[in-house]
Amino acid sequence: MAQAIQEDIDSLTITYPGARRPDRHRWVNSYGVRLHVCEWGKRSDPPLFLVHGGSDFAGTFDLFAPLLADAGWRVVSWDHRGHGDSDHAALYGWDADVRDALTVLDSTRPDPVPVVAHSKGGGMMLQLADALPRRISKLVIIDGLPTPNPAPDISDHEQRKIDEKELAQWLDHRRKAASAQRKPGTLMDLAKRRKRMNPRLPDEWLQYLVTIGARKDPDGWRWKLDPGIRFGGFGPWRPEWSLKRLHLLEPPLFGMTATVEEEMGWGTNGEALRPFMPRGAKLLAMQDTGHFIHIERPREVADMVLEFLG
Repeated sequence: MAQAIQEDIDSLTITYPGARRPDRHRWVNSYGVRLHVCEWGKRSDPPLFLVHGGSDFAGTFDLFAPLLADAGWRVVSWDHRGHGDSDHAALYGWDADVRDALTVLDSTRPDPVPVVAHSKGGGMMLQLADALPRRISKLVIIDGLPTPNPAPDISDHEQRKIDEKELAQWLDHRRKAASAQRKPGTLMDLAKRRKRMNPRLPDEWLQYLVTIGARKDPDGWRWKLDPGIRFGGFGPWRPEWSLKRLHLLEPPLFGMTATVEEEMGWGTNGEALRPFMPRGAKLLAMQDTGHFIHIERPREVADMVLEFLG
């Protein structure tokens, strides 16, 4: 009986109040990797780009993007390589994600454009804005700013040992990922797994996300995220690198930080970050709010973003 009830649930079309699927979908080829691009709003409206975080996908903006589109923006987002409906790749790296972002921007408009980025997406767009400061007109970063943490008091020898261990762990992960498949489950199973990472988000929202970010195979639902992707690991980027150049950022910046720590969060200390911010930048700590600020408080965040964009 329980299995029959679960099968009925899995066959339903899950909705969530205020969430709206994109008005259009298209594909962009980025150096041989096909990227899935979503758009909300009229084609004739000025473009506004949304950049999701690690292990997420463009559909996580289904609640937030329509609020911006209804205010007169052509909202554009995409699934990063290995995420959502974009192609999986042989390897993943920070620079590849940044190049992909520029490819999507160039496929939409060659002029400077405003960008709203969450989590890892914020770090990506900081690097892009540093490399091509005239490409972004205004930048909003939602809990994705680097945090000034004190350097650990360890010797160079010990640091090398730590780096070697991280590198070995990453290579072991890559070897195993070559033949790995994500664990199947019911729609509710996947929602519960995500709940462990995002305990503050409503169950109904997480169930809705499963129907977009996962696929239904004969043996159950699986997240579309490439098993080769994981949190952390080594790569040609560290948050502290962008922190040192943050005061030189040219596009106007509005940063929001969470005040409730979560597993997927960056743990940014807003007060400690303030001296590193560029002149004229706005920084706001969102009280009693977790990492997914734009999902917990979509209307409030949308209103502040719209005011900042002018």
